[in-house]
Amino acid sequence: MRIALIIAAFVAVCYAQIPERCDSPKQWEGRRILIDGSKKFMEYSRLVYDEVNRRERSTEEIQAGTERDYYDVLTLHNENREYRLNLKTKKCNVTTVNHPFRVKGVPEGAKFLFEAEVGAASIPFEHLTSITFGGEYTEDHVKYISTVTFPDCVPILDNYYNDVVKYVESRYFDIKAGITDPMAFIPPSECTS
Repeated sequence: MRIALIIAAFVAVCYAQIPERCDSPKQWEGRRILIDGSKKFMEYSRLVYDEVNRRERSTEEIQAGTERDYYDVLTLHNENREYRLNLKTKKCNVTTVNHPFRVKGVPEGAKFLFEAEVGAASIPFEHLTSITFGGEYTEDHVKYISTVTFPDCVPILDNYYNDVVKYVESRYFDIKAGITDPMAFIPPSECTS
């Protein structure tokens, strides 16, 4: 009987060690590298992210093969509107949003996969702990893996996969909580005239 209690206590302690889903900052500014290897596509961008109001603003440098372009993109999911201004030509396209809003961080229903130390784990202040979660979005059957810092839950990496888009990876860095520019979600003047 004692052995059964000890084993049960040990299992409970081990189970309690598994990290649970965490909430990432709801509004932040930072940088992103988006990679779609199947299309030989890479995007470097400055990103302003607002989960509360489901909107994003990015200033993008896009490299597709040997071509290079620059865009200012404002996506307003609640209004189902996207403004895409080509910064070279000053031509603006206003369209409906053709993709669902994705949480940058750990989505609801995500399952814990693993924990890792990034950097030199044996040297103080030279590493951080990351936790990785995975799952599948039900509305479009896209599989995802999200990696965030622990314990603050700041996004580091998102990976998406399905048979249509194949594999897309987003890496986040230089993240600062909050939004410093109150005009970040106002459409470019070239798009409103």
